[in-house]
Amino acid sequence: MEIKDLPDWAAFQNEVQALRIKYERPDYPLLFRGLPDSDFSLTTTLERAGCERMLWDDFYRIIHRIKDAVGTLTNVHWEIPPYSTEMGTEFRQDRSLFDQVSPTHFSSAALYPFLVYLRHYGFPSPLLDWSLSPNVAAFFAFRNLAVERPTKLPLKRSIYVYCEYPGMVKGGAVGEPAMRPIGRYVRGHPRHYRQQSDYTMCAAFDTEAGWRFHPHEPVFGGHLNRQDILWKLNLPSSEGMKILALLNQYNLNAYSLFNNEETLMETLWFQEHVLRSISKE
Repeated sequence: MEIKDLPDWAAFQNEVQALRIKYERPDYPLLFRGLPDSDFSLTTTLERAGCERMLWDDFYRIIHRIKDAVGTLTNVHWEIPPYSTEMGTEFRQDRSLFDQVSPTHFSSAALYPFLVYLRHYGFPSPLLDWSLSPNVAAFFAFRNLAVERPTKLPLKRSIYVYCEYPGMVKGGAVGEPAMRPIGRYVRGHPRHYRQQSDYTMCAAFDTEAGWRFHPHEPVFGGHLNRQDILWKLNLPSSEGMKILALLNQYNLNAYSLFNNEETLMETLWFQEHVLRSISKE
């Protein structure tokens, strides 16, 4: 992973443009993720729930058990096939399983949309969410400044940039953790499209237990041009209000990205109080 400290928004835009020219291709766009503190690492909500190396087998059993409860509240029937002996064998023995993760794998076109839905509504998930838009990622890096004035700000915020297949091939030793983008075209929650989302999973095959989720960030350690490339672009927290004001001019704010009552109130406060206060300073 390459880390760069940038002074302002203009430098960030120039850096992103340079990376796009060098690395981006139509089938493999760059992905972006914003974090509100440069000391934070790339972690999934499943990892933050204390299950960073959970078996795929165990996770599937959980989401199948909850699907009817979720469907009752959402009025959506999720076609998730019940756990079976054959499926268990696939999770535990099929070494090519992770290479085939897709909306149609596991005999269910609804599995991936269901995972996306769960991720957007806070259920612990192995999906790490990214955006095709660096602007969306920047918003999430600085968003808390729109609604609060913390007494102690982190010195820097980070926007990660992820490139798969930087050298047209994906390396790595057999059995070591590897990342896979899952795909952005899926029937899911409208937030998925509002935020221009894509997702990655990181997993490795355990010869004794089968496929197991793994943390993302260690995959990049020492693997430059071997598996994937990750850049960490840091911006000063002091630039945050300027960036949020600029993004708001493009109608990129909490309401445009989430479209619910709570984020409408968040955005109105930002527009009618926070921005007005700044203009008077």
